[in-house]
Amino acid sequence: MTPRQKRMSFVGLIVVGAGVFVALIMMALNENINHFFSPTEIIAGKAPADRNFRIGGLVVTGSVKRDTASLKINFDLTDGAKNYPVLYEGILPDLFREGQGIVATGKLSNNVFVAEEVLAKHDENYMPPEVADALKKSGKWDQAKIDQLTEHPEDVPVGSNNSVPTVSTDETSIGAYSTGATE
Repeated sequence: MTPRQKRMSFVGLIVVGAGVFVALIMMALNENINHFFSPTEIIAGKAPADRNFRIGGLVVTGSVKRDTASLKINFDLTDGAKNYPVLYEGILPDLFREGQGIVATGKLSNNVFVAEEVLAKHDENYMPPEVADALKKSGKWDQAKIDQLTEHPEDVPVGSNNSVPTVSTDETSIGAYSTGATE
């Protein structure tokens, strides 16, 4: 073998080794990725039956049923177009309630999504991006309502001079709020 052939063989081995290394990393990452599916996509059969994935949507009002003897909770999620049943065993987040946007991680079992983890949105203005996208796709997204929720009220000043509201304790205005600012 000439020196040039040796160099080319060495370069070829490095390229093949790098390709195998990248392929192994991609396979490992793909196994650990939790893809998001809406209830409509799950019903259409797009979700994997043998792997963990995330489901998101709004908890259907009136669908939450708690088992009094255990921590099992059944509820339905909707993306505005379709509902899908969810089973969760554990303590739900404090912000979980009917009509609330949530994202759950788990897998399918007998046409029920068995959740291992449930995450609720953290305030009234936040909607998980995946849930918002699913609602937009189903035509149930009301952008005017969302814009109204996220607008800053005109009568509330913005800036660092705002004071923290305090509760008045004098007898004439029990329970009244005060800004603490002097007038």
